[in-house]
Amino acid sequence: MGGAMKRVLSSAAAVAAIFLVFGCSTPYKVAGPADQQKLAEQEKGSTDRTDADKQGRRPETISERDMTSAREAETQQRLRELQQKVQDIYFDYDSYDISDDAKPVLKGLADMLARTKGIKVVLEGHCDERGTNEYNLALGERRANAAREFLVSLGTPSKRIETISYGEEKPACTESTEACWAKNRRVHIVLVEEMR
Repeated sequence: MGGAMKRVLSSAAAVAAIFLVFGCSTPYKVAGPADQQKLAEQEKGSTDRTDADKQGRRPETISERDMTSAREAETQQRLRELQQKVQDIYFDYDSYDISDDAKPVLKGLADMLARTKGIKVVLEGHCDERGTNEYNLALGERRANAAREFLVSLGTPSKRIETISYGEEKPACTESTEACWAKNRRVHIVLVEEMR
């Protein structure tokens, strides 16, 4: 009886010791799903900051990206609106002289460029289908340069003007008639964003 009693007392003491050391309830809060998600977000944010710090920059915020996109969209919208106000200028057959009809168009363009910063103009010289490719490329270049010189004479800085000749390669009209050829003898005016 004495040995059995000692074993029971010994087991009871062990159980009591366990309760004393660990207690009946844990002092720690068990993390629920919301707590686990919060911890995961904090760890991810810490990792993002660490990666950005390693690269020597602060992480880009959504608002900075949005602002850049908004500025680009605003610039493109402004160019579209201004482009609608610009007309092509037309030339007589085998000529690159600026006509009386073309002068007000170019004056309006020069005024627009003077009022509007951040854009430049590309003058595209075009011809009708008559004549050789080489001749028409040269004539298209002379037409674009004549428009350029007229704009410069009105005060437009030459660095804001580019010229290119397409000759007969990009017709506005494809019929072989005088009315159609007249539409192709032109300088097409394109507004583009000025690179800084």
